[in-house]
Amino acid sequence: MDLQLKSKIALVTGSYRGTGRAIAMTMAREGATTIIHGFDLAAAQAVADEITAQGGIAHAVAGDILTDTGASAVHEAALKAAGPVDILVNNYGTADAGSWTKSETADWVEAYEKNVLSAVRMTRLTMESMKARGWGRVIMLGTIGSTEPAARMPHYYASKGALATMTVSLAKELSGTGITVNIVSPGLIRTKEVEDRFIAQGAAKGWGTTWDEVEPHVLKNFMGNLTGRVTVTQEVADLVAFVASPLAGSLMALNMRIDGGTTALVV
Repeated sequence: MDLQLKSKIALVTGSYRGTGRAIAMTMAREGATTIIHGFDLAAAQAVADEITAQGGIAHAVAGDILTDTGASAVHEAALKAAGPVDILVNNYGTADAGSWTKSETADWVEAYEKNVLSAVRMTRLTMESMKARGWGRVIMLGTIGSTEPAARMPHYYASKGALATMTVSLAKELSGTGITVNIVSPGLIRTKEVEDRFIAQGAAKGWGTTWDEVEPHVLKNFMGNLTGRVTVTQEVADLVAFVASPLAGSLMALNMRIDGGTTALVV
């Protein structure tokens, strides 16, 4: 399927690693000019170079989007490198450990800065030019925990819940402008970090020492779903690329869960 992204410029925050990297590389394979963002230019440049080596078009930018100054620097660098942003993917965020008894107020503020205000800053910087051109996409990266939170990491889930409600508010603000606003919310994703963590736990519990051996135990004991496997990063990237495309013009104000049916198991 041609996603019609060849004339589009996409900025993916936090795309120097993990799911953001997969999203950026998928956008580039679909023909979009892709802006790779990192807090360190070298890390972002490494991903941009990889895309270029594969025949795509990518530029690296760096800046601390947890500050107004840093976010503005990222936006200005993106404009200089490629022009006005058509597609903004607010991917950056962190799931820092914590609990109701161990997380301090400062941890809650930091979670909000990372998972909400970074997206607010980048959205405010890019949406006016989208409005002027009558077309744009703003996509947030959330989590199924925004609607089905665990007891652990309450500051993280609360911030992602705010991101989900912010998505609907922004969609209403941009009604009729040609810009769509949606949030993609994964469940457990099979990243390298997830594999390493559960393989280490699995070895200690006698489950095995490979992902194939450990995965059934992860689904049984940690987070099950209806597909019988853990969602892979590329599946999330493919969904984001579709939502970013002109083909998805009627998708608006949606919280799209990509979790293999995990939330369907919650009674």
